[in-house]
Amino acid sequence: MRKFKKLYYWDLGMEIVGLVYKLLENLPNSEKYGLRSQISRSAISMPSNIAEGCSRSSSKDTARFFEISVGSAFELETQLLAGKIAGFFSEDDIKLLINKVIEFQGKTNAYRIKILQ
Repeated sequence: MRKFKKLYYWDLGMEIVGLVYKLLENLPNSEKYGLRSQISRSAISMPSNIAEGCSRSSSKDTARFFEISVGSAFELETQLLAGKIAGFFSEDDIKLLINKVIEFQGKTNAYRIKILQ
C-alpha cells in the first residue's frame, strides 16, 4: 500500500479538479448533463484512481489504476478542447489547465511504468 496523499500525481490531480470546477462555473445550465458532467467526472477520476490504485497490494494492480487515471486525463483534455470548439471556453480559459493536464499525463504515466519495473 502506498500513501496516496504524499504523491505528487495525486496532488496535481486535486489541483486540476479545483481548476476544473472554477472553469465549469462559466458553462450554461443547458450543459449540466452534457459537457459539465463529462468534464467533472473525468477530472475527479484522475486523483480518485490514483488513490484507489494505492490501496492495491500488487504493483500490477496499482499500475492499472494509474493507467486508468492517465486515460481520464486524456478524456479531460479532449473535453476541454471540445468546449473550446463549441465556444464555451477561450484559449485563455483553458491554457493553464491543459498544460497541467499534459503534465499529469506524462508524469503519471512515467510513474506507472516505474511501478512495473
